[in-house]
Amino acid sequence: MAGSHKNDRIPESIPVREFYDSFKEKLRLDLVAGEEGLDKVIREKSINRPSLALTGYFKFFASKRMQLFGAGEMAYLRDQEEKVQEARLTEVFKKNIPCVIVSRQLAPTKPMLKVAKEYRVPLFRTPLKSKTFSTESTLLLEERLAPRTMVHGTLLDVKGIGVLLQGKSGVGKSECALALVERGYSLVADDLTYIHLLNDRELVGTSSELNRGYMECRGIGILNIAELFGIRSVRPEKRVDLVVKFLEWKPGMDEERTGLETSTMTILGIPIPLVEIPVRPGRDMARLVEVAAMVEALKAIGHDSAKEFNDRLIAYMAEQNSKK
Repeated sequence: MAGSHKNDRIPESIPVREFYDSFKEKLRLDLVAGEEGLDKVIREKSINRPSLALTGYFKFFASKRMQLFGAGEMAYLRDQEEKVQEARLTEVFKKNIPCVIVSRQLAPTKPMLKVAKEYRVPLFRTPLKSKTFSTESTLLLEERLAPRTMVHGTLLDVKGIGVLLQGKSGVGKSECALALVERGYSLVADDLTYIHLLNDRELVGTSSELNRGYMECRGIGILNIAELFGIRSVRPEKRVDLVVKFLEWKPGMDEERTGLETSTMTILGIPIPLVEIPVRPGRDMARLVEVAAMVEALKAIGHDSAKEFNDRLIAYMAEQNSKK
């Protein structure tokens, strides 16, 4: 079974102004020139070191990335006459680069300041080392530019497994989630879960800032989960490992009995294991979800109960046939 979402969003760029406003404290950025160019956009997550470009070699030059000038680039520039610096920097800056960062709190040269103003390219300084800045900024851009979507469902951390509960309105998702929280598990998001894709392989879910830690329970109203069950009952985000979909039970409907048939739901191109559980009077839905999470945890370490039993059954039948 596959699911898709019309509201999938893949941010393709981030304005330099937004990058600066969001991360200037974390990256300790100081704007020294080119303020007029803050509306330029960063279109790639990685950082570029323009060492070869400073020598005039522009094949494969990554002009869509932020350009990082470290100790090596700055030392090379200072070894050149100012006219040579200006000429070589002009070739770099006129490639419509988004911005330039000078690491280690090194002072930009006069030609660098001049060219940055002329081509309206934001020029920043940071006391961070080049390697540290590259790592931190890449992680921040990876998060900000990650593909995103919003799904209807309640996300919980159950025994270390991120479980997304889905089903029609009124089927009992909130009641089940409340029972799981009461048993000591954590709520991540109620009703609407915002999911982003990290490193092209990991789905991470969270809630909106507005309703984080709150849950709607029909007949009771809005609940503050942290106040009722303690701060450990709420967590800000969790990897999505399993989707449990509640179905309204009807006579004669097919129900999985062995667990050998596996289903998945696709979110942002990533298949996630899917378990469908019919809702009937008297069933402890919270207990069933808890066990489904435990089964998924076992599968993650290489233990598939259904497959193991099936293999055992086949071996037993083969043994019985050999005795005949």
